[in-house]
Amino acid sequence: MEGKHQENRLGIEKVTSLLFKLSVPAIISMFIQALYSVIDSIWVARISSEALAALQIAFPVQLILIAIAVGTGIGTSSLISRLLGEGKDKKASSVAEHVILLSIFYGLVVALLGAVFSENIIKLFTDDILLIDYATRYIRIILIGSIAMFIPMIANNILRGEGNTLIPMIAMLIGSIINIILDPLLIFGIGPFPELGIEGAAIATVIARILSGIFILIMLFFGNNNIKLSFKTFKYDFNIIKNVYAVGVPAMIMQFLASFMMIGLNKILDGYGSDAIAAMGIYFRLQTFVFMPVFGLAQGYIPIIGYNYGHNNPVRVKETINIGFIVAFSFTTLGFIIFQIFSAQLILIFDDSPNLVNIGTKALRLISFAFPIIGPAIIGSTTFQALGKGIPSLILSFSRQIILLLPLAYIFSMLYGLNAIWYSFLISEAVVGVVLFVWLRSTLKDVFLKMQVGK
Repeated sequence: MEGKHQENRLGIEKVTSLLFKLSVPAIISMFIQALYSVIDSIWVARISSEALAALQIAFPVQLILIAIAVGTGIGTSSLISRLLGEGKDKKASSVAEHVILLSIFYGLVVALLGAVFSENIIKLFTDDILLIDYATRYIRIILIGSIAMFIPMIANNILRGEGNTLIPMIAMLIGSIINIILDPLLIFGIGPFPELGIEGAAIATVIARILSGIFILIMLFFGNNNIKLSFKTFKYDFNIIKNVYAVGVPAMIMQFLASFMMIGLNKILDGYGSDAIAAMGIYFRLQTFVFMPVFGLAQGYIPIIGYNYGHNNPVRVKETINIGFIVAFSFTTLGFIIFQIFSAQLILIFDDSPNLVNIGTKALRLISFAFPIIGPAIIGSTTFQALGKGIPSLILSFSRQIILLLPLAYIFSMLYGLNAIWYSFLISEAVVGVVLFVWLRSTLKDVFLKMQVGK
């Protein structure tokens, strides 16, 4: 009965308190994950600034893996929440079984590619011999252990689809905390642990993901959930895969675009030295503290929108959207204020090199002017996904990162130098933000009209 109550509350509980209950666990876990990312970079920076730059070189490769997991996960969460809203619990459980098997498949394929082609992949991004060495040693371990990333990331979204964000929070906390503990032990060889350098950071990540994955699988198979896994009666259904990726592929491609954008930025910054690449890497890790809470908010937001859309309740859909936009704007505006006031101090956490601090401080201050726009834009994009409409989010993401950001960054770097590159972030976010809100308003008008007629 507890599982059924979990489902019903998506349609009856007060939206403000429900969104708070569903989002806070995800926000906390996202915050801890962001903390891990920063602490990991701080420890790697203690090896050398080149090691830190190597993490930034390898990061786009990790983003490709994350893209597959996030795309599959968002498609899963959106489909499960809509099926539960329509009362199709068995179909929702079948969706979960399909994506668990997909997680294993993805992990095995990526492990094989990583074992054979890691160095070749890194050489596509830089000619610096030292950066190639560091980045290859790191990414090979991450790729071989990728199954430990796919399973928890995708499985967490199964539970989020039914409105359970507490268990995914605990799973992410387990992984992040273990990673934070293991990082210095394996990087520097503290106590009985061997000194493994940058490989130690990768091994710590894989071990933490394995333990997180074990926990979430135990909860899925033996927890009291709406979703019931029983592979004894499993029957492959291509329509399930198609429906997952109707929303998932656009979300996946959006993440791929982020990887391509970062590769392009790294190439542009490579002409200004490893400190410029390291500064960009520091920015991307620090900005997770600002954006991760909004993505955590989105984890609670999607099942409420999806369930009530499937349940034909436009009043609750509209109320959830309004609250989501206000909270997201508040999060990222606070981040803007912090980045403006403490930019130099934030860079100094990683490294006290005067050149790196100078580059990083200017980057943080200029890029963060876009933060108040980005928060609501994330929720706007999430709204399309929750309604089962992934294409608008894809088009907008492509426009922002590929059509605007990269060309502007390249042109500004050629005409005005390094510091001008950071203005490309603000311009691209502002232009696409306006288009997003006009498009979303038009889409919601049609959605609400159809829901009213459906009643």
